[in-house]
Order: sequence, then structure tokens, then C-alpha cells
Amino acid sequence: MADEALILTETDGHVGILRLNRPKALNAISPDLIQQVADQLDQWDRDEQIYAMVITGSDKAFAAGADIVDMAPRSTMEMHQRDQFAVWDRVAKVKKPIIAAVSGFALGGGCELMMMCDVVIASETAQFGQPEINLGIIPGAGGTQRFTRAVGKATAMDVILSGRFLSAEEALDYGLVSRVAPADSYLDEAIKLAHTMAKKGPLALQIGKEAVNKAFETTLGEGVQFERRLFYMLFSTEDQKEGMKAFMEKRKPDFKAR
Repeated sequence: MADEALILTETDGHVGILRLNRPKALNAISPDLIQQVADQLDQWDRDEQIYAMVITGSDKAFAAGADIVDMAPRSTMEMHQRDQFAVWDRVAKVKKPIIAAVSGFALGGGCELMMMCDVVIASETAQFGQPEINLGIIPGAGGTQRFTRAVGKATAMDVILSGRFLSAEEALDYGLVSRVAPADSYLDEAIKLAHTMAKKGPLALQIGKEAVNKAFETTLGEGVQFERRLFYMLFSTEDQKEGMKAFMEKRKPDFKAR
């Protein structure tokens, strides 16, 4: 991690927990912050002892957008040459499951980071939106694409073109988040879910994530064939043998990620 602690991290058993740490800026996502996030997630993705991850912010804000002060003076060529969203793509390519624990504002870049995660546990106080239209721009880290896939064209047009926010309950109704939890327990619920995942077959977790993500990138027929190949492939793993043996022996499996 860099000297400036833009993120705080800890591990809890097989779970990695990352907290965005720019409280004065409501965790606005600067280039340095997203770099640290991507680096840490990559490290955990390679760590054989980490099976699932949690990303959170503060109770007031998961992340209230990107760092506008940094972007405001940039020219078209400066934005193009620094290709600031390339590092964001690394988050979406993490193989292990990522749970976002969201409270308060998840806006602009914060909403886009959240949508790169696999499961979203939202506090009842959470608010979601892509208000870039108010700045004379549009989302640039995948917001128009992931938001539309999550909530549908009509709602995406409404939110992105008006700049309005969705409440936690609206986000749940539209399929943007997975669960809504009380404000005092949303993070505990996310960590509990991560531990539940971490008790499953680690290889199957990664393969299951890959298969679900494929559904957004291909036709139904191609997706089913892709799923089937992955299903058969898991029969070459020790975890599959252990999982099925444990089931027949009526005991908990002892997965080894092999």
C-alpha cells in the first residue's frame, strides 16, 4: 500500500475486507485511490488463503463520485493519454467474489465501483445514482452499460439523464442491489455473507462467478455451452471429489482449493 492510507485493509479468516478511506472527500475516487483498490484486490486474488472479499466505505458514503477537482482542468488528450479507466477494468476482472457493503452515497464513480462487485448489501440509508449529467459529462467507468443491464433501459434513462438518486428500496426493487439491511448491521451482514461463501469450494466460487458474468456477454445458447464446459471441468478437481464424498458421508466438506 502507498504511504497515504487511502484504503484500510484487514483479513478475517479467508475473507479480505477493504475500506475506502477519504472521509473528508466522502471517499471520492481519485486515480491514486482506485489504483490502491485494484492493487489490493489483485493481491488478494493471488492469495491462496483469501476466498472472498468485501469493499466498504463509511456509514455516510460508500463513495460519492469521482475526484472532480482532479478531472476538471483536463483536456480531451490528457484524459485519453492517461487512460484513467484502465485500472478500473482490473477490478471487474478479479476472479474471486467481491461483496460491496454500501451505506450513504454511492454516486457516479462510487456507483460504478459498486456495480463491478458481485453482490451488494445496502444499508437502508443508501442512495444510488449516476449524476454526471449535472457536470456536463456522462459516466465513464461503465456506468451507462452496467446500470442499464441492472435496472433496464427505462430506469437507466431516467436516472442517468435526470441525475436523480435511487433509494435503497428502489435499488432493491430494480435489481441494482442484492439485499437491504439495517444501517447498524449492513457491514456485518456483508462480512457474514463473505464467510458463508468462503466455506464453499473456492474453485467453484470463482468458476460460478465467471459463468454468471458470461450471461451478460453472450447469447443464451453460447452461455449454456460455456456453463457446461465449466461444470465438467470442475470434475477434475479434488474439491469436487471431497464435496460429493462429504455429502454422501453427511459431514462438512474440507475444501483445499485444488
